[in-house]
Amino acid sequence: MDLLDVVKQYHAQTKHDFNRYARALGYMDWANQPDPFRRYEGAPLYKLPLLTADDDPVAPPYESLFSSRPVPPQPLTLHALSRFFEYSLSITAWKEYGGNSWALRSNPSSGNLHPTEGYLLIRKTAELPLKPGLYHYAPKEHGLEHRWHGSTEVIEALLQPFPSQSFLVGLSSIHWREVWKYGERAFRYCQHDLGHALGTLRIAGAALGWQVFLLAGLNDPTIGTLLGLNRLHEFDRAEPEFPELLCIVCPARDFHRESLPLTVDQGELRHWEHGDWRGQANRLSRDNPVPWEIIDDVTKASWKTSMEPSEIHLFCAPDPTRERVEAEQHSLPGPRPDTTSAHRIIHQRRSAVAFDGNTSISAQQFFTMLERIMPHPDRPVAQRPMPWDSLPWAPTIHLALFVHRVDGLPPGIYMLLRNNDPALKAAFQQAMHEQFAWTVPEPCPISLPLYLLESGNAQRIAMQMSCHQDIAGDSAFSLGMIAEFDASLEKHGPWFYKRLFWESGLIGQVLYLEAEAAGVRSTGIGCFFDDPVHRVLGWHPKTQFQSLYHFTVGGAVDDPRLTTLPPYGEPSESRKDVG
Repeated sequence: MDLLDVVKQYHAQTKHDFNRYARALGYMDWANQPDPFRRYEGAPLYKLPLLTADDDPVAPPYESLFSSRPVPPQPLTLHALSRFFEYSLSITAWKEYGGNSWALRSNPSSGNLHPTEGYLLIRKTAELPLKPGLYHYAPKEHGLEHRWHGSTEVIEALLQPFPSQSFLVGLSSIHWREVWKYGERAFRYCQHDLGHALGTLRIAGAALGWQVFLLAGLNDPTIGTLLGLNRLHEFDRAEPEFPELLCIVCPARDFHRESLPLTVDQGELRHWEHGDWRGQANRLSRDNPVPWEIIDDVTKASWKTSMEPSEIHLFCAPDPTRERVEAEQHSLPGPRPDTTSAHRIIHQRRSAVAFDGNTSISAQQFFTMLERIMPHPDRPVAQRPMPWDSLPWAPTIHLALFVHRVDGLPPGIYMLLRNNDPALKAAFQQAMHEQFAWTVPEPCPISLPLYLLESGNAQRIAMQMSCHQDIAGDSAFSLGMIAEFDASLEKHGPWFYKRLFWESGLIGQVLYLEAEAAGVRSTGIGCFFDDPVHRVLGWHPKTQFQSLYHFTVGGAVDDPRLTTLPPYGEPSESRKDVG
């Protein structure tokens, strides 16, 4: 069986259906629950300063993150670096109930299990009291564990193709954290959690005026080397950790550069074994992880071994005609007030656990949310709207929407195509039920390829499709993220399977913040019945399109039994290195 078949078989085997859920343990082994915090014992820890909302010289409004005039870039200081990790991967609150407590983070996670780990690779910078090298971000301490101290020359050579002050941020996955609860479907959840984390990195960068680009041309062995995850002797008794992605973060904009590479020079990797490596990965569970061969198989099959010498072009001549047309297309009445700070929206983001079944949103709010997830693939990558400027590929994920309570829109099933391509629309129409209307709803802006397929009350079917969960029907709207599945994998290869989920998670992260900005709340839904969704839409048993992730937005019902506590106690500007 070739690698692409392994990936497709994994996807088919891990589907939920009315009479069969994907395999899991079938019980919760609480005594073996993984620790949600990885630490490297023996690695020096540098604690980042804890900041308040008033500590920024520039506190951008949330709406400015999406503006064509971005936030002015902040200098790379310890203050700014702390804020970057605070907005992307830190703890935002603790919840407490019945003597138990658990942390909420900026990056949401399936079941709050957090399989995603973050790393920093940075050069010597005058404004930073950090040695050059590799650091692991420790969210519980809001600190950086110094894993590797390398020579200034080696790191400078690696980062030479990028603008001054640029640094690398990497993400990895610990599958066991999700497998412990979700069994064989867990690999999917790890991947859309990565998409959420990629979104938080990009949004954190936008709040500081920094650019963040995914180095999509890299292969997984290179990422593993740079993040120190190939040093298996330092994970001797610890649960395995897998390299996933690496981003370049550009605080300073070098206007002399017309393009940026999306790879690094592999010749520099020969120096990576040299230098001072410190730290042994901690063990997360009492007992050894329960083996799941299917997870191992899909991990190997989706392992990216190729390197693409790709780049992004940062600047091109403006097109006045396009700008005029876009201004006309985006002339929605009554823009959203821009007084709420990005800090507040990022910190207040929560995953809803229940909806009230009454709250509605306006059509304008609905359309604004959808506008924010449109990547505009006709533009050069670096001129796409945030956060879609971080992904170099054309959109592969589209939305099947179950609209329940949007004032001014009839309830029903809708389709949003995130690429306004007539051929794409024709492919969906041919694959889906013939009776679908494909009409443009009356108040919809012409910039949105949104189509009403069938009007009527879709609450019951939305709940049925999402594992009978009330949250899918009690919301203002819910949705399924539909991937161009076969075409994407055949074009790129089996490694692109993970990227389909990354794109889905990135959509979810935008919707999380958009819901908060609209005064409502949202949550991702990982449990849904795959092929029943496909039958409702019309293409089962074909796999041309596949639903990868569900999501729902509405008026949240809070649990009054829970106590909310601050993430780190009292802020302080002068926390000391305890390593």
